[in-house]
Amino acid sequence: MIDRLRLYDYAGSANCYKVRLLLAQLGLDYERVPIDIFAGDTLTAEYAAINPARTTPVLEVGDGEYLPESNAILLHLAEGTEMLPGDRFQRAQVYRWLLFEQADVVATMGGLRFRLATGRLRADDPGAERRRRGALETLKLLDEHLRDRAFMVGERYGVADIALYGYVHVAHEADLEIDRYPAVQAWIERVAATPGYVNDLAPYPPNAAAGAGRSIYDR
Repeated sequence: MIDRLRLYDYAGSANCYKVRLLLAQLGLDYERVPIDIFAGDTLTAEYAAINPARTTPVLEVGDGEYLPESNAILLHLAEGTEMLPGDRFQRAQVYRWLLFEQADVVATMGGLRFRLATGRLRADDPGAERRRRGALETLKLLDEHLRDRAFMVGERYGVADIALYGYVHVAHEADLEIDRYPAVQAWIERVAATPGYVNDLAPYPPNAAAGAGRSIYDR
């Protein structure tokens, strides 16, 4: 068994940041293993043995036991803590929002932020406009949900909030007018005020630019 948790992650990924935020708020000791996505680190045979999908983050929980996918990691770490409800229906609501985050948040504002920041799309490209429309619909839905709630599930901060916060709190970096969604903006502020909060999400470095590196995004 490894002495402590080991996280393989990329500093500029909000999916990775979500895991670091939960680890910090749970006070868990872990070893951070930086993975430079755009230097080809995930393209090696060694990394494929850890995660055949060649994505980050990956959590090593034991000798040879690896868990990929950020939201699966959040659920694993939160088990038995106040970050995950014990009530069966509320847990199902958490699962709902984690699925929604990957399908509707990452695919719209997350993807748009990445492509605009790295020159893979221009703001007026059809692909950018499509993602922008989806992102605005997503923000509208979240704003309506949060209009009479402090947090996403059960009025208590937890992994549903962390999962959504990762990309939503940097929606402005995708040229999305977050101030049009006051309930979302107030929720962002509440998350940032929770005990143990950290924000070490890094900007994309020069080698993330289109054509500047080697990654699964440049194949």
